[in-house]
Amino acid sequence: MRVGAKLRQMKIPIALQLYSVRNECAKDLLGVIRAVAKMGYEGVEFAGYHGHSPAEIKATLDDAGIKTEGTHTGIDQLSDENFNKTVDLHKTLDTTYVIVPWIPEEMRNSPDSCKATAERLTALTEKLAGAGLRLGFHAHEGDMRPLTGGKSAWDLLAGGTPDSFIMQYDTANGMAGGADPVQPILDWPGRSESVHLKEYKGGHGKAVIGDGDVPWQRLFHACETVGGTKWYVVEHEDDFSPSPLDAVDRCLKNLRRMGK
Repeated sequence: MRVGAKLRQMKIPIALQLYSVRNECAKDLLGVIRAVAKMGYEGVEFAGYHGHSPAEIKATLDDAGIKTEGTHTGIDQLSDENFNKTVDLHKTLDTTYVIVPWIPEEMRNSPDSCKATAERLTALTEKLAGAGLRLGFHAHEGDMRPLTGGKSAWDLLAGGTPDSFIMQYDTANGMAGGADPVQPILDWPGRSESVHLKEYKGGHGKAVIGDGDVPWQRLFHACETVGGTKWYVVEHEDDFSPSPLDAVDRCLKNLRRMGK
């Protein structure tokens, strides 16, 4: 049986990037985790901890019956000074995915800067692997636009890092940067273990999944036959809507209606 066929038979769990409900998390992170679990999300991806210890968070996750899919961790948290603390945090949260959410423009605005950044990310990949962790990078719209020579920062970083390095595509960010909604996943087989599902409708992150322009079924097929996807991660950026928690609940319900 081909790998793609095996993946199609497996149900890919769905997590929520907690940045989607960041204002609520700032008020009551542990309560939000419990609410998200009740909605039916199987995991969460962290983008901050709001003063709570990893042990306290893990106890809440266990009590709610939900997992840590991964974290968005600034590259500064992987410096020599912070490295061991970052490893310990991921061990306590029982997750292996360490996703760098953003890097400064000067680290990715030319082929030379992308080459240097890829070398740095490769070294960090190898260092984290020694601790049983996986490094990755999250796509933003600027990463998808061609640089001098015609290749994008996305492609240059993917090409300069090992196959174990996760390229966390974001559907709306990709479209906002002019990319085909699906092609960045197809271009790098097996590199999309974690994918951000975010709706695009004249802009990114504001519409609820299913109410915009992302070709979801084509995206799912790419993830499940080529991308090697192990987690879908919902992100909804409009935390200033009347009810962000209601919006992410609707995102999940719409995905379930799509058969996910």
